[in-house]
Amino acid sequence: MQAEPLLSLAATVAGEHATQEILKSTVDGLAAQPGVALARIWLLSPGDLCDNCFRRANCADQTRCLHLVASAGSAKSSPGEDWSYLQGQFRRIPLGHRKVGEIGATGKSILIPDSAVESEWIRRKDWAEREDIRSFAGYPLVARGEILGVLGLFSRDALCEQDFAWLRIFAEQVGVAITNARAFEKIHQSEEELRRRERQLQQVVDMVPQHMVLLETDFSRFYGNQTARLYFGGVEFTSLTDFVKKTTHSEDLEGFLSWLLGSMKCEQPGEIEVRIRRHDGLYRWFLHQLTPLRDGGVVTRWCLTRTDIEDRKQDQERAERENLALREEIDQASMFESIVGSSSALRHVLARAAKVAGTDSTVLITGETGTGKELVARAIHKRSPRADRVFVSVNCAAIPRDLIASELFGHEKGAFTGALQKRLGRFELAERGTIFLDEIGELPAETQIALLRVLQEREFQRVGSNLSIRADVRVIAATHRDLPAAIAAGTFRNDLYYRINVFPLELPPLRERREDIRLLVEYFIDRYATRTGKHFRHIEKRSMDGLQSYSWPGNIRELQNVIERSVILCDSENLSVDESWLSAQPRPARQLTHELVAQEKESIESALAECRGRVAGPTGAAAKLGMPPSTLDSKIRSLKIDKRRFHTA
Repeated sequence: MQAEPLLSLAATVAGEHATQEILKSTVDGLAAQPGVALARIWLLSPGDLCDNCFRRANCADQTRCLHLVASAGSAKSSPGEDWSYLQGQFRRIPLGHRKVGEIGATGKSILIPDSAVESEWIRRKDWAEREDIRSFAGYPLVARGEILGVLGLFSRDALCEQDFAWLRIFAEQVGVAITNARAFEKIHQSEEELRRRERQLQQVVDMVPQHMVLLETDFSRFYGNQTARLYFGGVEFTSLTDFVKKTTHSEDLEGFLSWLLGSMKCEQPGEIEVRIRRHDGLYRWFLHQLTPLRDGGVVTRWCLTRTDIEDRKQDQERAERENLALREEIDQASMFESIVGSSSALRHVLARAAKVAGTDSTVLITGETGTGKELVARAIHKRSPRADRVFVSVNCAAIPRDLIASELFGHEKGAFTGALQKRLGRFELAERGTIFLDEIGELPAETQIALLRVLQEREFQRVGSNLSIRADVRVIAATHRDLPAAIAAGTFRNDLYYRINVFPLELPPLRERREDIRLLVEYFIDRYATRTGKHFRHIEKRSMDGLQSYSWPGNIRELQNVIERSVILCDSENLSVDESWLSAQPRPARQLTHELVAQEKESIESALAECRGRVAGPTGAAAKLGMPPSTLDSKIRSLKIDKRRFHTA
């Protein structure tokens, strides 16, 4: 065995990066050496052919064995025979079985010198005799202390110890080369798998209906998915900024660039709605969302997505137009009802309303129930500079006392039990418009204070918040109560009264404008007859006389109800009204104001006495009475109760 060819072969093997190439080069190179008959390599691998294996009876483990993976040589007795065949009876060798198995199990080399035919290690002695085999050398292929397999060499020349040593060095180089090749192959497989996944991800990203764009942190490069590319077409640009300028609507460009640069500077996600030009020149609204992609806390790229919201924008604009048309229709109907009548009393009120409508002054409308206070308020709003803004109506008497502040001024999430989310109050909804506070005389004392602040300082706070909110709202208030009497009784604040009574309007009851009754009757007959599909030629004279002579304690609302009821019941072309409806007078309500105040004061004093003057807390009077402590404090002040006299030492 010559050393120089072995060194050359070792260099060739070391230069290979594929395991199969190393195996083939090794056995081919050894088989080409003078005197070498056969060179083979077995590698240690999991058992795979156990059921059909020639050596199954000799394999106790059957989990792993030596697999024949490379073979090369030249036959002497039968020239041309293929010795590279890997499927013979030695294709699998159990560990510890015969000479190759022993080398694989122990990691020790075996040299069978001259006269190998007589050796007990030779299994096929007839083959050895035919091929003139004289020596065998077997070496473990080892790398980093791990046995990888076995290199076996059959020689027709006698192998000496020097030959054995050279072959051992070569086998060590082969073991290292196989380990390196496997590492290269693993890296290559990982790279291929990464590229495969990248291709799959690319396909998924291209299928997404949204625009997806990956940006480098310095804007030097960016990539857009297929959806984005198809939308923009072949836009030529020199940089990201140039691309944005060429594709963004001129009205949105400055804000979009500022948002984009600002988000990247602070490294925080954000979103903005911008109009983007399509390849055909059409602009559509898109929601842009920018998200930083981080690696170990460091931003390495940015992901920009665009979602087409053009249809949503159009729906919003259509809804706004429909709401505007509906509001105008309601305003026109309300305005028509509010001006039915020609009496001097009504004309006087409408003349004063027309004068104050063009200002921002606070208006207080008083009058009995059913006289049309809200209709007059709407008429004032209709003629005001705020007519194109919203008109918000609030019936203060219809809202529970504990919720009126939240209803008017809104509340923060968690401000009280049941406040599951933030809610805007009526004042915020009426911003730059008009708010109508009907039955303002029913406001609790603590809410009166908050309303006074709105009128004085033009600001308010949501329930549960310390943040003041500016209010640009015109206030029109209304009540059927006698507010000066309520002030005297201590249930309405004197300072609030003078704030809302800037421009008073008192609506006359229907009994003081009897000349308008016929017009109102005709209007209501026409209105309800149209709704019911009926037609009336006349109204009976007796019925009209009764309508005009009735005192109408319920005013226009009562008249409206009587006419609607008559239209429903009447089957002839002449409308008649049941006289019994006009003769029954409602029993006068008892004057309970002072009695109720006295009872409330007595109840509060009794609770304070039981709780020893304590208001708040689970054992306080407020909990006993089932009201907020702030409400109870307000009542104590308004009723002039000295809670200190209930304290005990």
